[in-house]
Amino acid sequence: MTIPQRVYAAVLIGLFTAPVSLTAQQVSTPGAMSQIREADLRRDLFAMAGDAMRGREAGTLDEMRASIWTAEQLAAIGVKPMGDEGTWFQWFNVRRTRISTISSSVRIGGRPWALWSEITPASNTEGDVSAATVYLADWRDSTTNISGQVVVTRLASTAEGTRSTTNTPEYRAARQGIAQISSALMRRGPAAIILVADSLGELAFSGVAELQSRGSYTVIGGANRFAPGAGGNRFAAAQSRAVPVLLAHRNALGTLQQDGQGVEIRIRSEQFDTPSTNIIGMVRGTDPVLRDEFVVFSSHQDHDGVRFNVEGDSIWNGADDNGTTSVALLAIARAWVKQPAKRSALFIYHGAEERGLLGSLWHAAHPVVPLNKMAAVLNGDMIGRNHPDTASILGVQPPHRNSSDLVRMALDANNRTGKFALDSIWDRPTHPEGWYFRSDHVPYARLNVPALFFSTNLHGDYHTPRDDPSRIDYPKLTRMTRWMYMTGWIVANSKDRPSIDPGFRLER
Repeated sequence: MTIPQRVYAAVLIGLFTAPVSLTAQQVSTPGAMSQIREADLRRDLFAMAGDAMRGREAGTLDEMRASIWTAEQLAAIGVKPMGDEGTWFQWFNVRRTRISTISSSVRIGGRPWALWSEITPASNTEGDVSAATVYLADWRDSTTNISGQVVVTRLASTAEGTRSTTNTPEYRAARQGIAQISSALMRRGPAAIILVADSLGELAFSGVAELQSRGSYTVIGGANRFAPGAGGNRFAAAQSRAVPVLLAHRNALGTLQQDGQGVEIRIRSEQFDTPSTNIIGMVRGTDPVLRDEFVVFSSHQDHDGVRFNVEGDSIWNGADDNGTTSVALLAIARAWVKQPAKRSALFIYHGAEERGLLGSLWHAAHPVVPLNKMAAVLNGDMIGRNHPDTASILGVQPPHRNSSDLVRMALDANNRTGKFALDSIWDRPTHPEGWYFRSDHVPYARLNVPALFFSTNLHGDYHTPRDDPSRIDYPKLTRMTRWMYMTGWIVANSKDRPSIDPGFRLER
């Protein structure tokens, strides 16, 4: 069912009321839009997000396989490589810090407990602990002194809540419970915390172990992910109070609730680098002056790889996240090669986005073209699900909006192509998902490059093995692709490039 235009208009009221610029209106719709075909998008997505790619996890051979496949498609289309030394690839190292299985150990009551299978760290906190247990039947009991002791209590998994940042409902519920209880207990000065799984925690145990064993990731030499001073001191203060937090199986309660057992915990971390890559290509513009400016089309080719089993499937394909935008960029490239614009187009597939926007942080610090030559960054993430006639574009309203000119161009492009009713809620700074800050446009926006984020938002299959190509709405994906393409086409052919709004400063 098509959403009435009056609903579309109502959604936009208060979102952005400035008229479409005359410059944008003067840019005609290109005939090459016909190169964006649903059949091509479907074929490419089944190739990129099929089981053979094994979920494309960053820092693994699976990400490399997907990256090489992507470069081969760009080469076949006729895009020019813009990576290191004339290749498609801009290489960077992912710095991974994880708990060392070899150097870490847990002994309770004189018996060693197998790490990750009998008991699993639920945080990355290092440390040596030698203390005795004290059991709390209710973690909210504040009458028992737990200072300097290893407090044992039962996990109380919380309601799923509104955030759906990753994985299954039981994992989210267990994680929220772990965070809530450990934060409250740490203020009372224990030496360590052991949480005994409840029913949901038991279902999530393998997931907690699998994901915690991966550790944390960063890129050395990349741009800042957060604005200077945004939360840094609070984070450091929280870390100074941190102690090891462990999750034990539900059936261990009878053993662990005995007070006075000796506990020896040794948690050590290890650090190493693994390669990831951005894939970058260019279609040269036709105007002898404007072709030195670039419209950037942005996606990420990685996802979550092979993880714990959910309903018989352990390959986290990432078809919508972000196979949809990745194949959309291939379709846009076909159209752009067929009919180049005045300004040049830069196609960037960012590596290791799922590890913390690492590829875009690296490229923003080491761009292949100067940042001041980027007329706009048009980033997409998850553009193929939910209601067929709704979508979101983030960076449209303050404080996220950095270019009113670019917003006008995108709204004009939507009127000419997808005609989506635009959901403005996801762009609000009060939205619990913080969705604006979770994709690859952010490093560029923070450096004052005009930037927008196209999305059809989260769904129940997000970051699960159920996010596979068979669940994508391909007609909708085709319309979203044409919308991104038309936005870029207007930017690339307008006399004046989008400008940054006066006084813009992106803060979390």
